[in-house]
Amino acid sequence: MPDTAFDFESSLKDMSKQEWISEVTELVGEHGYLTPLGRRHTATFVENSATLLVSFETHQGIETLSPHGHPLGWHMVKAHGWSHLSIISDGDTWFRDPAVYAHFDQLVDDGFFDAFDTVLFYGAGPCGYAAAAFSVAAPGAKVLAIQPQATLDPRVAEWDKRFVEMRRTDFTQRYGYAPDMLDAASETFILYDPAEAEDAMHAALYTRPGVTKLRLPHMGAALQTDLLQLEVLFPLMKAAADGNLTPLFFARLARARRVHLPYLRKLLARLEQDERSALIAALCHNVTQRMRAPRFESRLKQIRGRVTD
Repeated sequence: MPDTAFDFESSLKDMSKQEWISEVTELVGEHGYLTPLGRRHTATFVENSATLLVSFETHQGIETLSPHGHPLGWHMVKAHGWSHLSIISDGDTWFRDPAVYAHFDQLVDDGFFDAFDTVLFYGAGPCGYAAAAFSVAAPGAKVLAIQPQATLDPRVAEWDKRFVEMRRTDFTQRYGYAPDMLDAASETFILYDPAEAEDAMHAALYTRPGVTKLRLPHMGAALQTDLLQLEVLFPLMKAAADGNLTPLFFARLARARRVHLPYLRKLLARLEQDERSALIAALCHNVTQRMRAPRFESRLKQIRGRVTD
């Protein structure tokens, strides 16, 4: 394998899908490949070291989350010299496409995954579902999935009303029920907010040996975005790949929430909803002692009777 990765400095921001594909094809060059997988999916691979990240992303997510329009995995290539296989969808497809199945079948037949000492599958939401589902192609792989669905088969998950447009999609065929696909994984980590009912119910379906569920209470429904803002997503990936992602390590990383105002506002809103005045006062006092937060300062004054509503 090559000793160093190619240069990733080019900005791919604000490009059309076809422009992006053309530019990435040129960037990858001899270091890997980019290949279309049917009408709505693309695979791009960068070969670098014996650690492989397999990420599932969307074109829309790449445009939104990356300041340079790069797949998330390119950060790990640049920072740690990893190899990276990215399966990218146009919109949320849950990667339920025979062309994607065929690509993984070909990778298995070619012994692709056998060339790597460590393989980590990663994704969030529909992409987290895919990370779990397709990990079966690489026995011994590790999986880091954020808010993954287990299936959208209405016979199993009729309680999930968020994705009713997907109910005609077949989740029973190959790479279908994601929790079952984890039997060959060496370690799996499921991140979710237990206060998000549907996410918690899907997480419950992943309860099985080898799966560690890591809870992020009151973080809401966009965990990947929050973890990027907190600058802890990439350390989570590194720890998972290295075998160091323990509940204690995770708890230490999660302490970054203490200075993350979106999280603190959600926590305050929950306490307000529950009418927990004493806890509201304690939270507001703690926050205002550590950082400038006008909303918390005002609420604390209200509780202490210094202003009237």
